[in-house]
Amino acid sequence: MVQFGFKFFGKSSARSPQAQEASNLTVNRFASRPVKRRTALFLSGLAMSFAIVSCTNSGTNTEAGSASPDAQSAESPKPDVELTLVSFAVTQAAYEKIIPLFVEKWKAEHNQNVTINQSYGGSGSQTRAVIDGLEADVVALALALDTKKIEKAGLIQPGWEKEAPNDGIVTKSVAALVVRDGNPKNIQGWEDLTRDDVKVVTANPKTSGGARWNFLGAWGAVTQAGGDEAKAEEFVTNLYKNVPVLAKDARESTDIFFARGQGDVLINYENEVLLAKQKGEDSTFIIPDVNISIDNPIAVVDANVDKHGTREVAEAFVEFLYTPEAQREFAKVGFRPVDKAVSQEFASQYPEIKQLFTVADLGGWDTVQAQFFDDGAIFDKIQASIGKK
Repeated sequence: MVQFGFKFFGKSSARSPQAQEASNLTVNRFASRPVKRRTALFLSGLAMSFAIVSCTNSGTNTEAGSASPDAQSAESPKPDVELTLVSFAVTQAAYEKIIPLFVEKWKAEHNQNVTINQSYGGSGSQTRAVIDGLEADVVALALALDTKKIEKAGLIQPGWEKEAPNDGIVTKSVAALVVRDGNPKNIQGWEDLTRDDVKVVTANPKTSGGARWNFLGAWGAVTQAGGDEAKAEEFVTNLYKNVPVLAKDARESTDIFFARGQGDVLINYENEVLLAKQKGEDSTFIIPDVNISIDNPIAVVDANVDKHGTREVAEAFVEFLYTPEAQREFAKVGFRPVDKAVSQEFASQYPEIKQLFTVADLGGWDTVQAQFFDDGAIFDKIQASIGKK
C-alpha cells in the first residue's frame, strides 16, 4: 500500500468575553434593587441583553470579514478523508504520479486532506479480492468484464459505465507481438502465429482476464477483416495448437518468454512493452495492423463509498483521471490516452492502427463471455479439439 495525505487539527470557538461581562453586570445590579425597581430594570436589562448579543454577533462577523455562510464553510478545515484504489498491476507507475496531483488539487479547492491507499495486482485476482471483502472505493481494472463481476456481486450499481466520461473507459492499449531479438522467425502479424515453425506464449483466457484480449484480438483479426466466424474459429484453433503451455496469467506468460526463454512470440500489450522499455528491458515487438482496442474501465464501488461516506471525493477522483494532467501521466507509462488533445501530444509514441475494433464490435462483453469463455463455449471446444484442457 502507498499512501498520500496529511492531517490537521481544527479550533473550537468560545463565548464572547464582552457578552459574559455584560451578563454578570446585569445580574449583580438586578439582585440589589427593590422589587418594583427590579421589575422595571428587568425589562430594561432584557432589552440590553439582546442588544449586547446583537453587537457581539455583529463584531464576530466583522472580524471574519463579513464572509457569507458558504464562504465560511469553504474556509473551515474539514475532517480528513481516506479512499482505497484497487487497480491492475501495470497502472501503478501512473497512479503514483497522478494521486499526489489530485490530493494537492482537492486540498487547495476544499481545504480537506485526502489519503488514497493503493492495491495493485492481476485484474482477475483484484476483482475476486473486492468481491471477497477488500473495501475498494474505486476500482480500475483491465477489462469491463471484471468490473461487471463486481456489479453482479451487488457492490456496483448497474449503469456505472455512464457515470464517468467515455463510457467509463479511462485508458487504452492494443495487442503487441513480442519477438526474439532480430525477429529471427520474421513474424509480421497475426497470420504468422499459425505457422508450424512458430511457438506462441499466451495465458489461459479461462483464468486470466487479460488473456481474453489476446483471444479476442486473434478472433477479430479474421472477422473484422472480412472473414466469417467459421474461418475465425479455424484460425484461432491453429494458433492455440502452437501454444505448448497455457500460463495462468499475464505475469507467468512474461516469465515463460523472457526468464525461461521459451517460445518465439509473446502476445502482450503495447503498454506493458513500453513500460518495460522505460525500465531498460528493451524488446522487439510488432503492432498488428488489425488490432483490438484494449479498453480499461474505472468505476466507483457504490456499496463501499456509501458505507465509508466517501462518494463525493471518490467521484471527484474518477473525474480527475480524465483531465489532461492525469491523461499525460498515463501516456508517459505506455497507455493510449482517451483525451484527444493529449493523444495528439503523444502521437509519435503511439502509431495509428489501420483497423481498430472494440469488444462492442464483437457483440459486447455479455455476448463475448457466453460465446467464448463460459464453460462449454468456443474456447473449451478449441482446447478439446487439440487435446488440451
